[in-house]
Amino acid sequence: MFNTSPDYAHMRTFGCACFPLLPPHSFNKLQPKSATCVFLGYSDKHKGYKCFNQETNTITISRHVQFIENLFPFQQQSPPLTTPMQALPTQLLLPVSKVQEGYRPALINSSNIPTTLPPLLESTTTSHSPTRISSALNQDPSYVQPTTQHHMTTRSKTGSLKPISRLNLLHQVAQLETQNVPTSYSEAIKHPEWHQAMAEEFAALQQQGTWDLVAPPSNASILGCKWTFHKKFNSDGTVSRFKARLVAQGNRQEHGLDYEETFSPVAKLPTIRVLFTVALYNGWQVQQLDVTNAFLHGSLDETVFMRQPKGFEDNMSPDHVCCLKKAIYGLKQAPRQWYTTFTTHLINIGFQHSKADPSLLVYRRQHTQLFLLVYVDDILITGNDNEAIANLLHNLHSKFTMKQLGLARHFLGITIQSTQDKYFLSQQSYAQSLLEQTNLQQCNSLSNPSSTKQPIQFKQDNTISDAVTYRKITGALQYLTIKRPDIAHATNTLSQHTHDPQPIHFHLLKCLLRYIRGTINFGLPITKSSMILRTFSDADWAGDPITRKSTSGFCTFLGDTLVSWTVKKQHTVSRSSTEYEYRALAAATADTIWLKRLLADFNILHNTPIAVYCDNTSAIALANNPVFHARTKHIEIDQRFIRDHISNKTISFLPISTVDQIADIFTKPLPTLRFKYLRSQLTIIEESQV
Repeated sequence: MFNTSPDYAHMRTFGCACFPLLPPHSFNKLQPKSATCVFLGYSDKHKGYKCFNQETNTITISRHVQFIENLFPFQQQSPPLTTPMQALPTQLLLPVSKVQEGYRPALINSSNIPTTLPPLLESTTTSHSPTRISSALNQDPSYVQPTTQHHMTTRSKTGSLKPISRLNLLHQVAQLETQNVPTSYSEAIKHPEWHQAMAEEFAALQQQGTWDLVAPPSNASILGCKWTFHKKFNSDGTVSRFKARLVAQGNRQEHGLDYEETFSPVAKLPTIRVLFTVALYNGWQVQQLDVTNAFLHGSLDETVFMRQPKGFEDNMSPDHVCCLKKAIYGLKQAPRQWYTTFTTHLINIGFQHSKADPSLLVYRRQHTQLFLLVYVDDILITGNDNEAIANLLHNLHSKFTMKQLGLARHFLGITIQSTQDKYFLSQQSYAQSLLEQTNLQQCNSLSNPSSTKQPIQFKQDNTISDAVTYRKITGALQYLTIKRPDIAHATNTLSQHTHDPQPIHFHLLKCLLRYIRGTINFGLPITKSSMILRTFSDADWAGDPITRKSTSGFCTFLGDTLVSWTVKKQHTVSRSSTEYEYRALAAATADTIWLKRLLADFNILHNTPIAVYCDNTSAIALANNPVFHARTKHIEIDQRFIRDHISNKTISFLPISTVDQIADIFTKPLPTLRFKYLRSQLTIIEESQV
């Protein structure tokens, strides 16, 4: 094809004797560096030869191999070989296509046919060695192995030496993949529990009047559909139900023809924390609801056609298509239609949207206050009137198909433990699933999620980079930061390299996962204290060694409860310490003002300026005084924004010592003692301390 002759120099004779170079960790300086093996072929995963050791029944994959192509150990020899090396048994190895774990090769001996042999373990590779062997090999090709050996059973004898897979992200086994969740209808139909789940979903679709069967139109686009499957778990990790869902293939929808607007708001995470904090402060109970087939309650404004679901075609009209009347899952406009339908009903019975968060709806009548928070089909309700809450639940049940789950215990993957004067929010099950996905559930833990001593540049080996795995785990860690602000900075740093992760980033990712392993029982407590906001703001000047951009970090407490935090790299390079701190103050001010508006919807008012603590005196002076000069003219908008709120007595900037600056944990890697101190100031504690 390319006008060049192929190179066959690497081709060797199958079944000949060979001597692979063993990795250094499999022998000591007094032991041989190779062993007598039989050449089996070429690895389909690595650049190397597959060599079988008869003494240990193990497979070695190595690129450094010496061959004797006229010597075949498994060929019957008569008379026996008279070579300095140990005589090899006269056996014939039947060829196999792939050696797998647990596979026992069939050996035919001219004088004796063995019945069982130890299993062959296929080797794996890691980043620090071009070759890898599945067990230690101690045979010397140059002399006969002595028959007298010590009686101690060693790992070398049993062949139990293997790579440490718990530190290898490239060899992970995803938890969800091992739970036998089908990916297609043909797989699901083989299992009765999944067939039952599909039948229940189809019955719900029919009950809702989701579609009408019509003859296929000639001039309209017809969408496909597919079944998706998922296991729902309890807070302790056990399976609660098998869930099947029929999903339309909305990727074929055309804007302006099949749909218009698609935006649908969901509850902000600080709003959830504030709701629990306010409920605890007032002694209110938080009820939880789950809407069954929520999207099917939303009506469609457009005409959309879909094929009949596989396995449930109508016997009388198998060629007809579904003319959708409800917003089935998968349609681009389905979330918006459900949100509009649900909130419209609430507004009709007296609720109003929060001015700060449209997913929070408020009901006020005389002395009655009710608060309802919507996150797609998960709903939280609290208030000061239990009778009014009961009436509301009855009203919602009459309009929508819902499950009343009682007091909030497990919301959005967050486990909620409640006592008389405290909530404890954790994601232990979610963190455990991450460790199982990466095979790190038994790893040695670390006490710090990041390191202060990392090289800026070093030789990078792109052959070990698995960008898909990196993105998957890093994205999952983003959700874990919902209740773990102590890993917010480390996760933010890793997220900046998802486009091209390098070996250093895999190393940092492993360090973070090992830290999570040691703090898997940690979580965020919500305590009963005052309703006063306090904000801490900090930044790290030119902390990125490549772009020299700064990292802003701030957190806000409602009383003693941490309700909001942010870690974000600044968009521009700052020329002075005053400038980067001022940008961080502007971002912290905006978040604090939003929280003040949110608390006003809960009827909690702040008539005095909210304290914002900063450890940069020049930034505080610039904010409190009408100073304007050449070095600050390019941040004029931030200046005007902050000064307006200072003059309106919305906020006030107060100095704080760097030692006591809690937001320092969000801006840069810290020494372990300093990190643990600030983590305790964030109120991140272990479950046993609740």
